[in-house]
Amino acid sequence: MDKLINLTMSYRSDSDIFTPYGYLEQNGYLEQNEVAINYTIPEKSELVAWIVSNWNPSSRRVQFYEELKKYINIHVFGRQHLALDSDQTFSVVSKYKFYLSFENSIHTDYITEKLWKNALVSGSVPVVLGPPREIYERFIPSDSFIHVDDFPSAKQLASYLLELDKNDQKYQGYFKWRSKLRPVGTFSWIVHYCKACVELQNVPSYRTISSLGKWFT
Repeated sequence: MDKLINLTMSYRSDSDIFTPYGYLEQNGYLEQNEVAINYTIPEKSELVAWIVSNWNPSSRRVQFYEELKKYINIHVFGRQHLALDSDQTFSVVSKYKFYLSFENSIHTDYITEKLWKNALVSGSVPVVLGPPREIYERFIPSDSFIHVDDFPSAKQLASYLLELDKNDQKYQGYFKWRSKLRPVGTFSWIVHYCKACVELQNVPSYRTISSLGKWFT
């Protein structure tokens, strides 16, 4: 692929055309003295959920799950697990306090619908396994998620989740950011195609990327 690609269009923020799996937008323009929007946390009756289709026992996320489930109850949906139709994702996940947003690959800026649609749009606090915390914080507030790397072990992560389960005030702190921002995790690819059209019209000159593989590593 060397010297064949003219522009990059991907989930990476340093792409020529940035196409993330989701993003945050303002709830609305807030005047200086205007009261921020009150977000209603969906009613919670369950603790931890995870939707997974690609079950690879040797992957870090499955191995971490196998350790985590020793200390906390987790409901797993998807192939070979509890059945869940795609149109039920919001209604089911919204009942859970926490959602395991575990990526199947670890790459720069690779933050998929597992965070945006499954967790944030559904109103569940994401427990993330993916890029380092500082990368997540480029796209979402630091107090909107829990990163597995913040804990030395799965046991201590489980203890923290159980602590939040018993402390409503501390748990609700993970929703404060929603007074000003809201997640967008479902949109048409037409939005991204429009970005490509604009970029193609405005690109200053013809070029090729000398090494696409080097850029992606």
